[in-house]
Amino acid sequence: MSMPPRHLVLWLPDWPVRAALGVPPAEQPVAVVQANIVIACSASARAQGVRRGQRRRLAQTRSPALRLIPADPRRDERAFLPVLRLLEELVPGVQPLRPGLAALRARGAARYYGGEEQAALRLIEALAEHDHPGTRAAIADGLFTAEQAARLAAPALVVAPGGSREFLAPLPVQALGDEEVTALLERLGIRTLAEFAALAETDIRDRLGERGARLHALASGADSRPLVPQHPEPELAREIVFETPLEQADQVAFAVRQTADAVTAALAELSQVCTEVRIDLTDDDGGISSRVWLHPTSFEASDLVDRVRWQLESLSTPAKSESAKSDPAQSDPAQSDRAPAGIAEVRIVPTRVDDSAHHQPGLFGQGPQQRLHHAVSRVQAMLGHLGVVTPVIVGGRRLSDRQLLQPWGDKVPPERDAALPWPGSLPPPYPSEVFNPPLPARVTAADGTPPRVDERGTLSSAPAWIEETAVSSWAGPWPLRERAWDKDQARLAQRLQIVDESQRAWLVLWEDDSWWVEGRYR
Repeated sequence: MSMPPRHLVLWLPDWPVRAALGVPPAEQPVAVVQANIVIACSASARAQGVRRGQRRRLAQTRSPALRLIPADPRRDERAFLPVLRLLEELVPGVQPLRPGLAALRARGAARYYGGEEQAALRLIEALAEHDHPGTRAAIADGLFTAEQAARLAAPALVVAPGGSREFLAPLPVQALGDEEVTALLERLGIRTLAEFAALAETDIRDRLGERGARLHALASGADSRPLVPQHPEPELAREIVFETPLEQADQVAFAVRQTADAVTAALAELSQVCTEVRIDLTDDDGGISSRVWLHPTSFEASDLVDRVRWQLESLSTPAKSESAKSDPAQSDPAQSDRAPAGIAEVRIVPTRVDDSAHHQPGLFGQGPQQRLHHAVSRVQAMLGHLGVVTPVIVGGRRLSDRQLLQPWGDKVPPERDAALPWPGSLPPPYPSEVFNPPLPARVTAADGTPPRVDERGTLSSAPAWIEETAVSSWAGPWPLRERAWDKDQARLAQRLQIVDESQRAWLVLWEDDSWWVEGRYR
């Protein structure tokens, strides 16, 4: 049987913690949690008894001062990209196995750096120089053996050619990473990889199928998985640093034009366009304002400049003086366009890109949708981010809560998801006309007094008149309760649907001992 090629594996321990905090603090215990299970922890947390796979409550019992951070796979992947780019500069053909773990063919690196161990130590040194200390490396036959060796390396370990089976023999069967098969092996009394590898391959295949045969090959040191190098994504972010912090939003927008052009040029070289971008504004005090912007089609350089200016304006709006609020005539136009602090750095980071072929105009010119978007975007550029808005349906119990005016071009998910259940909300069909705020309504009974609804939802008398028009039919009431757990903010209302003799349908609300018109059907 031919031996698998030699592989070099680099492992950065506790990567989810590093991705969240940078270099983990030396003293404060930190753990990354997913579904109430610890998936990674810092060295100081392990010293206090915290382990991977522990329940969150048990981990907090072991370390009362434990800082918990929610897991974020996308954050881990983004933070690992600079590491891959650095390794690609030193040794081409790097394959990311998962965030914090990368592999490459050992032959080329060993020939270049004068040996396998020398290559591993050089890569560890390079990562340490770029704020990634504690990296471990191992070289072995096959990826599985090299990964297991990297976890035992301090800092580098070389498994001799042909020695994979001997090296893997004392390791527990949990190293295979298959909980179901591992549990079965433990019930059969098999504890180590040597005991598993000693079993006949035909028996394993008959009992566990191809899945078990694959794990048996790993335990035997016969890892034949090919390494497929993947080039890391190019760096598309661009930034500009001002020697003297700028205070005027227009100054910042003018200075950032070349940076926006550089972003679109980098995308054009890759035949890509940006549909989502993050803009980071750093002031002279070190504070960072970060916001993600989305685009219905794709960003151009002018769109990026507009987003920078709008983000600055949104920061400066709360800083207006009270005198300007009370007397608009005393407001200073220059002051209203001033950033809250001097801006020292602007960074534009494309966070979502797409193939430019999907955004090319048609063969015979642009369609109505493209022309409409272009025209509305020009109007928005003149009036500002909030100058053009579009209605969006969101979640809520009251009709007025379901209406949201969103700036044109934004696709930010609303805080109240319309797809979620909203107990007490009105089922369809909905009124065609909604009054926000609700209008006072004149609803009276046959004796001329307004009907009342008590706390149990009982109507004192049937409605006979609404706005001087006789009632032909009605239905309800239906309770509408909000924040019943909060005594100060609790609200209780009762809804009725009324049809008058003119066949107009009304949605009325009994609240605060008064009748209100919430909507009208047409």
